[in-house]
Amino acid sequence: MADTATNVENKTEGGESRRDFLLLATSVVGAAGVAGAIWPFVDSMNPAADVLALSTTEVDISQIEEGQSVTVVWRGKPVFVRHRTQEEIEQAATDDAAALVDVQTDADRVQKAEWLILVGVCTHLGCVPLGQKPGDPRGEFGGWFCPCHGSHYDTSGRIRKGPAPKNLAVPPYAFLDDEHVKIG
Repeated sequence: MADTATNVENKTEGGESRRDFLLLATSVVGAAGVAGAIWPFVDSMNPAADVLALSTTEVDISQIEEGQSVTVVWRGKPVFVRHRTQEEIEQAATDDAAALVDVQTDADRVQKAEWLILVGVCTHLGCVPLGQKPGDPRGEFGGWFCPCHGSHYDTSGRIRKGPAPKNLAVPPYAFLDDEHVKIG
């Protein structure tokens, strides 16, 4: 009977005992300790600063003249930035109606008609197509040509002939202003 009297005396008005409080307090401290121990492992899975720096590339396009292309590196891959001529834009729009292997309109591939931005990796076996430098063979459709297996791309980077199954990829990009574009 003494045990029953002691238990009754240790109960609070809400019906909780000191034992309930100690159990709750111990659980909270234990959970905080586990979270504190796990956090360094979770944080180590975040990308390092050097990797984050490579995740975007900013390009000054003010110096690229009409008809000129430059190659920049984004995530270790070449990216073609081309300031297209009016003839190239018109040809790309005309080619929208052509028989395309990977159907995409030119308007779906560009944000501003005069600027074409593509990942410069052939979708067949990962070669870098020619057509960026003056004098490079540009293929039968005036865009890019992959000499390894003969893939021909048009002025919008769409596959037109050869073994490549897909168009040259369009990376995520945004125009920061009229002179700068951010890739990635």
